[in-house]
Amino acid sequence: MSPEAVDPPLIRVLVVDDHVMMRDGISVLLNRQSDMKVIGEASNGAEAITMFRQLSPDVTLMDVQMPGVGGVEAIAQIRRIAADARILVLTTYPGDANAVRALRAGAAGYLLKNGIRSELVEAIRSVHSGRRAVSADIAHELATHALEEPLTQREIAVLRLVAHGRANKQIAENLNVSIETIKAQLKTIFSKLGVHDRTHAVTLAARRGYIDPFASG
Repeated sequence: MSPEAVDPPLIRVLVVDDHVMMRDGISVLLNRQSDMKVIGEASNGAEAITMFRQLSPDVTLMDVQMPGVGGVEAIAQIRRIAADARILVLTTYPGDANAVRALRAGAAGYLLKNGIRSELVEAIRSVHSGRRAVSADIAHELATHALEEPLTQREIAVLRLVAHGRANKQIAENLNVSIETIKAQLKTIFSKLGVHDRTHAVTLAARRGYIDPFASG
């Protein structure tokens, strides 16, 4: 008599998202899979780090923009706790700059929430097996901007203040530089983004994930 087949171990998943309905929906979807089980839910990055320490999940699903400790910072901290942690970003933000930050922090994949039903389950299996998983839309954005010079941290700081309606003089005072320096930096920002004014610069920078125009500033 041949030995009975042994079911493979469940993929234990930690879901991190600040919207409870999103967490609930993901949990229902994953718990329906024969090879997956949601073992915990967190509403922000700080909770995610604590629960990762407690639960040691096989795969962590991580939102990017959350109150307090954000997703990218949480990814970096979790990877310091466990260098082999498998983290899959699941977000509504398609920007290439966000994706680059998350992947550099240690994420193994980057998916958009509009692809939950079609992509999420297989992406979790891929990440769990050591492969990467990136949505086609994100891959396209990454390829489109791969050869472009990214904005520097100082340029991003300038854009954040522009997004909150600060005039050049106010930005200069805030960053402790001259107005001429701010004007020069804005000229460089416009060139890098391929825009001609402040409004378009803020709009494009937000879409690509360089800034969050709704954050307090």
